[in-house]
Amino acid sequence: MSTMWALTFDRSKGSWDDTKGLIKQRVEMPVLDESVDAADRSQVLIKVKFAGFCGSDRSIWWRKAFGDMICDSLSEEMKDRRIVGHELLGEIVQVGSRVTEKYGYKPGDIVSTESHIVCGACYQCRLGEHHVCQADKIIGISQDGCFAEYLKLPAKALWPTDISKIRPEVAAVQEPFGNAVHACQTTDLRGKRVAIFGTGTIGLFAILVAKGMGASLIIGVDPSPERRAMAMKLGCDLVLDPARPPEDQPWLADQALLTQVIDATGGIGVDVSMEMAGFNDSLNNAIKVTRRGGTVVMFGVRNGNTVVQDAHKVIMNGLTIHAVVGRQIFATWQITKALLEQQENGIQRGVWETILNSGDGTIIPIEDFEPDHFEKAIGAHPKVVIRFAG
Repeated sequence: MSTMWALTFDRSKGSWDDTKGLIKQRVEMPVLDESVDAADRSQVLIKVKFAGFCGSDRSIWWRKAFGDMICDSLSEEMKDRRIVGHELLGEIVQVGSRVTEKYGYKPGDIVSTESHIVCGACYQCRLGEHHVCQADKIIGISQDGCFAEYLKLPAKALWPTDISKIRPEVAAVQEPFGNAVHACQTTDLRGKRVAIFGTGTIGLFAILVAKGMGASLIIGVDPSPERRAMAMKLGCDLVLDPARPPEDQPWLADQALLTQVIDATGGIGVDVSMEMAGFNDSLNNAIKVTRRGGTVVMFGVRNGNTVVQDAHKVIMNGLTIHAVVGRQIFATWQITKALLEQQENGIQRGVWETILNSGDGTIIPIEDFEPDHFEKAIGAHPKVVIRFAG
């Protein structure tokens, strides 16, 4: 059987709790064989060109999240090794017998993919709410992913991509960019004042998207001076450094930050706050700076309980709180395509030059992968892309 390079979590070489990082190893190539698996009629084999390293992958690297999902799915499959990764750009090299007629894909087509493989049959899917499918599988977590030279995926999950209009390295990160698009499409941002709490990768994407969607004022909030500098470069009108909450009240909002935002918005507050970091104090900061009748978008994820400071005012101020997960399939992808393909808005340029640092230190060839070096790269940059065949 043919083999390929892949980056994996392999519990035969160490338990989840006793390891970190990913293992580069030779693994069996996936195959399409309809005589063995009838589902292969609707699957495709993809040669991976570029694969983005996500915040979720960072959590897997440091064993902070997804351990139960990965290990439980491996037990169900009676396997020990999970190929990680869910952001990709690749070329179709083989299709099942039903793919071209039903989905239009053929060998040679360039595609990205939705990372959530939905069931299509649960209550949510039947309502068209595929992004909250109750039986979905996540590429690179509950099934093998794209940190490999080849992978097999259902054609229904793919997204055609024109690399004459979107740079390949940028096209590989359409999936996480779509998270920011989904967050920004929860309410009309035209002419709105927006505060973005947490300018990590998705927060930085959100700055570009909010600006592209017509926000009149964008305030970035982050304790990291490097991230604040990137936020300004990408289009923030103001960046602020939040104070750390006291250790015995980690949920407490920053009163000085509230004063700064109120002053910057003519005494009103922002129309929309986006909490992209997941910290308890960050959520309360977002709630506090939002004007009466405004909207708070929750995207940042942390395990455990959260304290809402002064819930009475949340109600009396008539706030709308909207939780966002993933992307609307495939409505978000349509907006993502339009935003990235339109050169005049500068979004694609911002992703490449600022977030991906024009490829300097952010594009890692799979043949050069070495854990310590890679760990330094993901610590130094908000986004890293692994090159397999690009």
